[in-house]
Amino acid sequence: MITHLSSSQINIYLLCGKKYQFQYIDKLPRTFKSSSLAFGSVLHSALSWYHEEKLKANGNGQTIPIDKLWKIFDADWYSQTVEADIRYKDNEQEIKLVTLGKEMLEMYVQHPQGKVKGAEIPFTVPLYDPSTRKSLGIGLEGFFDLIEEEDTIVEFKTSAQTMNAGDVDNHLQLTAYSYAYEQLYGRIPKTLKIINFVKTKKPKLNVFETQRTPENHKIFLKLAKDVLEAICHESFLPRPGFMCKDCEYKALCPAWNR
Repeated sequence: MITHLSSSQINIYLLCGKKYQFQYIDKLPRTFKSSSLAFGSVLHSALSWYHEEKLKANGNGQTIPIDKLWKIFDADWYSQTVEADIRYKDNEQEIKLVTLGKEMLEMYVQHPQGKVKGAEIPFTVPLYDPSTRKSLGIGLEGFFDLIEEEDTIVEFKTSAQTMNAGDVDNHLQLTAYSYAYEQLYGRIPKTLKIINFVKTKKPKLNVFETQRTPENHKIFLKLAKDVLEAICHESFLPRPGFMCKDCEYKALCPAWNR
């Protein structure tokens, strides 16, 4: 029985219903973990530690040594490799990824930052039918990577290529988090920010800003309602495409086997 939705669940369902079934309904263990997923998880964990340390410092001017941040990254990376079989892409090497991650962290520490109000903040808010305002019976769950002063939500994303403004303006997760913020604090966030770490040979850090409106929230609620109805009707259609190659469940998928 489905107890909640998250923006990740909605995204996965839209990308491939069969993968959603394997991961969230059947709860099958992944046969491997992609290097991209592991890298993003470790970078997020290191950044979370960094922001928690900044909150503890509470603006007293204390700096956080970069080597301590790197040690956190190393420890989290080791944990990832112990817990799962990491699947690397062609011409990808573990030592290069670790070096890349540390370079990205140093870039971020040197980049101008807003005042931290909270980091890795969990939330659960109700979901409604946008037409009738009746409860859908489940909540929207997630985590804010970072909240800065002046109602700014920050999300960290790693990618092989630079995101563009159109990606950010239509980013489902940002819309979901804007809706959650309004439910929690009674106002729409002034700024939604994505900090995009680009995994090129020479890493890049790009910052994108966008906003959402009440109409965006209505569209998101309609999408969540439709996805929930499809899940409840056990509509889990496979969607073969470019992502199949790196899918953790491809050995089990009838579409792949055909």
